[in-house]
Amino acid sequence: MTAEIQLTQATGSCCSPSGSCHDGADTAATTGGVTTVYQVTGMTCGHCEGAVSEEISGIEGVTSVKAVAATGRVTVLSESPLTEDTVRAAVDEAGYELVGPA
Repeated sequence: MTAEIQLTQATGSCCSPSGSCHDGADTAATTGGVTTVYQVTGMTCGHCEGAVSEEISGIEGVTSVKAVAATGRVTVLSESPLTEDTVRAAVDEAGYELVGPA
């Protein structure tokens, strides 16, 4: 189970061959955004994914967050690079631990 918060309306179909919720285009490349993957410990379920996603989504400039408890990975799309301290504070607020970039 994964939690994804999409702050901007994606185009395309959720029925794409890859099962993604966009048309397969690289969103970061088409919007000029930055994609960063972080490793977070302590997530065990969909609720955990949602809590982490919600807190990181509150960071200014973040446009999309996808957390996966099974791997502990959180993929963040932002308008510009985020500082690790900013992401760490959001993850801490959610009650989990940021290990660092994955």
